[in-house]
Amino acid sequence: MKGLNTGYNAPSADALETSMSQVASALADPSRVTMLCALMDGRAWTATELAVLADIAASTASGHLARLLNSRLVICLSQGRHRYYRLAGQHVAGLLENLMGVSMHAAVPPATRTPAHLRYARTCYDHLAGELAVEMYAFMLQQGWLESDGSALTADGKHQFAQMGVLLNPAARRKSCCACLDWSERRFHLGGEAGSAMMTFFISKAWMTRVTGYREVQVTARGRQALKRIFNLPDA
Repeated sequence: MKGLNTGYNAPSADALETSMSQVASALADPSRVTMLCALMDGRAWTATELAVLADIAASTASGHLARLLNSRLVICLSQGRHRYYRLAGQHVAGLLENLMGVSMHAAVPPATRTPAHLRYARTCYDHLAGELAVEMYAFMLQQGWLESDGSALTADGKHQFAQMGVLLNPAARRKSCCACLDWSERRFHLGGEAGSAMMTFFISKAWMTRVTGYREVQVTARGRQALKRIFNLPDA
């Protein structure tokens, strides 16, 4: 319609390619990747903590963090005299998880170097990952709780979540549900709003506890019994 102005200008192909190149470039340094992977635990870290973790000088870490900020991969939060860094959102966590899976892909899968305690159960930003998570995802897929591509809960899946007591946010701005590639198992676990809501539920019921400062998740005795009953997991 002549004269119509929607207020939105779609990015040109050149602009999109340039933006993609900038993000790829920001991910091209091992120290920056180390810091981003540390932030996958969902917490906010100081520049000093990230410098120690990456084994680099504080001044070098500041330069790397500035690069990550400019690429919109992290955000900076100020609290008093302190500045904290965290991932810019779940979309960045999903990107990192997918890159981990792609990076470890090979014709003959190599033996995993992931520590056993992290391989079994850990967080992937705000949802559950590891052996336990992929087994749960396989069960939900087999039982018809999920669409075949993992893009949404089925009507039965929504009913089962409601029966458990998992509260879903219908107004969430993120994907309601998605298949997230698990970098240690190279199989899918549940991501998106449904994955986050389920993890929140497990913590609230004391079925799982987080290990402070780490991505590791521990399953309680009560949780093992509940997961065995709900997801048919003999070794939960």
